[in-house]
Amino acid sequence: MDEDGLDASRFEGDDAESDRDPKPEPAGTADEDGDGGSMPGVPDPDPQDDDVPEDVQKYARFTKMDGAQYDRVNEFLRDRTYITAREWAIARLCSDFRTETGVEMTKIGENLPELVPFMTDTYSPQAVNQARASFEEKVRTAGATFLYGAMCDFFTAEELDDVMYEATEVAKFLLEVEGVDLSVEEELEAEERISTVMREVREASEELRTEDLAESEE
Repeated sequence: MDEDGLDASRFEGDDAESDRDPKPEPAGTADEDGDGGSMPGVPDPDPQDDDVPEDVQKYARFTKMDGAQYDRVNEFLRDRTYITAREWAIARLCSDFRTETGVEMTKIGENLPELVPFMTDTYSPQAVNQARASFEEKVRTAGATFLYGAMCDFFTAEELDDVMYEATEVAKFLLEVEGVDLSVEEELEAEERISTVMREVREASEELRTEDLAESEE
């Protein structure tokens, strides 16, 4: 796909491998279920899948990952992010299967192998919730780490631009693999929001350093 090798085909292998995350609990029944909403879909679901909910049959995320191995996906993410393949998949599913009354965790857990090609086991609602919480915690921790690095004068402005470029490319690749179709306008808007935040971080960092110098001179 590009010079960094961000291509979904890198996840494929000769033999399917099992999910290497800790074994989830057997699928349960209690969750935050609500009425299902519309899912990104494909036409004509297989009539033989009578036991699979219709919105699960129509779910079209991760179709570019058909044939992908969990370990390869996990390795890719480990090299570039804090999250695991399990956390990535479940975070997306929790976003897509969110209703007015909550997240359909039972549906996600019971149909996980049908929803995500590289996931091979069903999960209990508790295991889904645990993965979702882990994803959220890691995002917050990574955000704090990045902002500290940006504000502590360790990186130059040019180096921070490089960090943001690399992070943006990885994020865009993951969205593309999920099947998110970002328009040029949406991509430019996201980049502008990031640039605005970065300018504010730099300005705040410079103000802090100026105040610190003034205090030390006094």
